[in-house]
Amino acid sequence: MLTLVPSFTMNANDDQHQSDAHHEEATHHENNEHDHEALPHSEEEGYNDGVNSKEEVAEYIQHHLGDTHDFIFFSDEAAGHHYGFPLPIILVDNGLKVFMSSEFHHGDKVVKKGDTHYRLYHGKIYKTDAEGTIQYDEHHHPTNAKPLDLSITKNVFSILVISIIMLLLFRSLAKGYKNGPIPTGFARVLEPLVIFVRDEIARPNIGEKKYRKFMGFLLTVFFFIWITNLLGLTPLGINVTGNIAVTICLALFTFIIVQFSGNKDYWKHIFWMPGVPVPMKIVLAPIEVLGMFTKPFSLLIRLFANITAGHTVVMGILAVIYIGKETLGTGGSIGVSLFLTLFINVIELLVAFLQAYIFTMLSSLFIGMAVEEHDHH
Repeated sequence: MLTLVPSFTMNANDDQHQSDAHHEEATHHENNEHDHEALPHSEEEGYNDGVNSKEEVAEYIQHHLGDTHDFIFFSDEAAGHHYGFPLPIILVDNGLKVFMSSEFHHGDKVVKKGDTHYRLYHGKIYKTDAEGTIQYDEHHHPTNAKPLDLSITKNVFSILVISIIMLLLFRSLAKGYKNGPIPTGFARVLEPLVIFVRDEIARPNIGEKKYRKFMGFLLTVFFFIWITNLLGLTPLGINVTGNIAVTICLALFTFIIVQFSGNKDYWKHIFWMPGVPVPMKIVLAPIEVLGMFTKPFSLLIRLFANITAGHTVVMGILAVIYIGKETLGTGGSIGVSLFLTLFINVIELLVAFLQAYIFTMLSSLFIGMAVEEHDHH
């Protein structure tokens, strides 16, 4: 999955919000007679006034949901300072070019590597001139060429960290069984979850004879989605499963495993349904083929939509602190926002587990349908 995500995760997530970015730029340039834009000046009046208007709140939510080339914990908008750390930029453009995202200064500066200038603009890296000029078409879409971006973005970095966490957790679980059948230490916390996936998900859906073969995948998917969702509730701003590129990769793995594990009965039920008249066999075949693709599609959309909606609601409620100051006062807006956010976060704790369970359960169900032995009479 890590080989699929780096280049795709930025493009997929940026495309989700590209229309919003274009609308904002169109508004900014509606009285501009030229078809290009140079770098903004952070010193201009009003550039760092903080998040106060509904438009700024909406932009902040979109920024949180999107992927970035750096990891920002919090920002002082009034002073224009961002507190976090940069991530590696890896570009393939007439050779391999590697540097840190801090050289862009959050999009305020143009980076020159070799004979080419690059600018970070709305989360994407474009090739520009020395002034960082962005050219637009008649629909106000940037027309500058883009290098192949294989950068370690915030989502990719989060996936790597979560992978290390999972490796340490399962290593601890394995060590816990060395001294006997009863685990020791932190392994006692993990064992009930592993048994839950085995007894409540894998065995009922795949069957007693074949479930062991797929336990590694099911455990990996369950813990990856669950841990990712839990970290998404922290102030770190992680939104991995809210990135459609990640959910596509997860669903793609399920799809590949199902198709390569399918037995002859599985394929026979798709292309030549037994037990029905021949005309119905012909009618059902394309429907069954379509079903092969709608199953993983439902997996990726369900996970992506639920997590994205949860993050949007939480960020929207937090925005009450800023946009409700005039009506409720500073203390009232903070109190209402924190109360509602706490309530939603408690629900999100349940959703974090529920989405991991649903994805794993449906994956095991699809696998079970592919490996099931049918007794035809």
